[in-house]
Amino acid sequence: MEPLTEQEIRSAFVNCTKGESKRLYVPRDLADRPWPELDYLGWRDPRAPDRAYLVTEVEGRRTALVLRCPTPTTRQPPRGLCAICLTSPAGGVSLMVAPRAGKAGQQGNSVGTYLCTDLACPLYVRGRKDPGPGTRMQESLTTAEKVQRLTANVAAFVARVTG
Repeated sequence: MEPLTEQEIRSAFVNCTKGESKRLYVPRDLADRPWPELDYLGWRDPRAPDRAYLVTEVEGRRTALVLRCPTPTTRQPPRGLCAICLTSPAGGVSLMVAPRAGKAGQQGNSVGTYLCTDLACPLYVRGRKDPGPGTRMQESLTTAEKVQRLTANVAAFVARVTG
């Protein structure tokens, strides 16, 4: 993924109003992100722990999504399988729900998927972040094939939100 500026991120949101995109939290450490190893940029909002954001490129077009998710708790997070990267990280998996883009979203329609709570799927797939013991399935796929599957899963989720 190519490095993005705060303005590029804000203008890519498809499932919120322009006013909302101007007010939402964007990380200040964008220059420090490992851009070449990211298939999407995901982050949680420290001011609103039940909100998360995801920015990706699908067919050459930047798309950003606002997500609702459960507030992290101090108790053991639920262990499940991320639908995007097929990891079961020690930090847990959360159901993240995105309002649909356009009129459907204005009417309250939404779609969801299970994602790693820390939104670090690209780093888990590449082995750049350790998800914990026993959290990755043994697979015969190469890293490139896993990355390809991850990008296809993200694109499918984005298509469900925008379609």
